[in-house]
Amino acid sequence: MTAKQLPPPELLRQLLRYDPKTGKLFWRERGAELFNPTKGRGANHACAQWNSRFARKEAFTSNDNKGYKCGLIFGEGYFAHRVIWAMTQNEWPAAQIDHINGVRDDNRVGNLRAVTNRENCKNRRVRSDNSSGSTGVYFYAHQGIWVATICANGKNKYLGRFLNKDDAIAARKEAEVKYGFHPNHGKR
Repeated sequence: MTAKQLPPPELLRQLLRYDPKTGKLFWRERGAELFNPTKGRGANHACAQWNSRFARKEAFTSNDNKGYKCGLIFGEGYFAHRVIWAMTQNEWPAAQIDHINGVRDDNRVGNLRAVTNRENCKNRRVRSDNSSGSTGVYFYAHQGIWVATICANGKNKYLGRFLNKDDAIAARKEAEVKYGFHPNHGKR
């Protein structure tokens, strides 16, 4: 399987308008040159139909199963945050785009940053099934103690066993600072 050809940023800006205050994308009016004629329908007709239905309306209004805004460009699916990055930075991101505040549909460019996977993992929200309320802290019922761990530089690190949860959380927060985790890491 080959990678899809990404549309150049210039074409994205021709097709879409980005509102930096809201982080939303809107369809621009299109010319007939962007439509292929079909049997019974010319390019001008297809263009007029498309423009009456979509031009000036919000684009990328669907959410994927993780809450990211997504949509189609010429039948190919894209994430809004990646399209916005390409439009505003004049190049497609090489790796991942992190939503700094953890809100996956907040696509204001000031909330986006290009990061590696390892950097992105340092700004994750706490999992919904987490019972301690803090990433990397869990209760070991067999011994009646709290345990704190962290994954840093690709290795799991044991931070200690604690009689009370607050001490385990404090150890974890201290390690997050030591290993350069984002201040928003572990928030709900």
